Order: sequence, then C-alpha cells, then structure tokens
Amino acid sequence: MRGTFITIEGVEGAGKSTVMNRIAAWLEQHGHRVVRTREPGGTELAEAIRDILLDRRNKDLAGLTELLLMFAARAQHLEQLIRPALERGDTVLCDRFTDATWAYQGGGRGLPAAQIAALEELVHGDLQPDLTLLLDLPVRDGLARASRRSASDRFESEPVAFFERVRQNYLERAAANQQRFVVIDAAPQPRKVWALIEAALQERLAR
Repeated sequence: MRGTFITIEGVEGAGKSTVMNRIAAWLEQHGHRVVRTREPGGTELAEAIRDILLDRRNKDLAGLTELLLMFAARAQHLEQLIRPALERGDTVLCDRFTDATWAYQGGGRGLPAAQIAALEELVHGDLQPDLTLLLDLPVRDGLARASRRSASDRFESEPVAFFERVRQNYLERAAANQQRFVVIDAAPQPRKVWALIEAALQERLAR
C-alpha cells in the first residue's frame, strides 16, 4: 500500500522546523514509519543545489535559473527518496514541496504560471501531497522571528513586499485546494499551534 505524503509550508519564521519534530514524533507514536526530508534538498545532489540557491553571493541568479534549479533538485529528490519511500508504505514528512515553488517563484518572483505548471507536470505528474499544513502568520512577525535565528540567506534577504506576495499566493493555493490543505494560525504560543496541528492530523489521517 502506498505511504502517506505530508508537506509543511509557510513563510520564513513560521516555525516549520519545530513543527516537523513534533509531527514526526506524533506519527511514530501512531505507528507510522516516518521519512523526514526537506526541499530544496533531501539527497546529496539536491542539497548541493540547495547551497547554490541559498548562497547570498548568487544575488544575480536569474528567476528562470532559480526555477529550473528548484525542479532539478526536486526531480532527484523524488527519484531517489520520496517515491521509493512511498512505495515502501512509509510516511514522508517534507519541509516544503512544489507549493513553495508556486509561492516563492510564482508569487514572489512573478514567474509565469505556465512555466511552473509545465515543470510540475514533467517532474512529478499527478503525485501530490496527501496533506499540506500551511503555517500562516503575518510576514513581519515571521521575519522578526527568522532574524533572531541565524544570518539571513538569499531568500530571507528579500524585501517585505516579496514575502507578502509569497504569503498571498500560499493562501490562494490553500483556498483552491481545500481537500489537502489545512491552514494553521502560527501566530499564537507553540502549545496552541500544536493543538491545531494535532487536531488536523487526527482528522485528515483518519479518512
């Protein structure tokens, strides 16, 4: 039986890393074999591409180049890790997936939807997450959290307006794909955020 594919999305500072840890532990407690991964990255080659994409020295990286690199990393990730894990019946828990490309390269960069859709079809066809948790909070709040965490990467160095477009695109995708998206208010204290996530996991995975 095919495994379950769960993705975690959100703007910078939404708390995805903390949430990933708790979700993985919850899933394991409920009998799932969990494979944790991230995008861009997840394999040796995809992690090397990630380094290129996040390096602030690559400030002149063209939007189309960025988009192609994202999908190149994703193609390797799917072939080497995600598809084999799902075929084994494992639960794949992934920090970002193609929704992030629509949000960041589509919403943030303004790249044509037709380009993203064509690459999505080429790279993973009809494979979509079974559940996507979108951690949502005001952009300025998220950036403030992220600034306390570490030095900013190439994406985190973008202006606030960029992230406002990213957030808007995420929310539009969530509204258009309610069968797999659950929007989680990530602004409250972690305990309250986790209660919302746990309720979503219980409801959606019981289907």
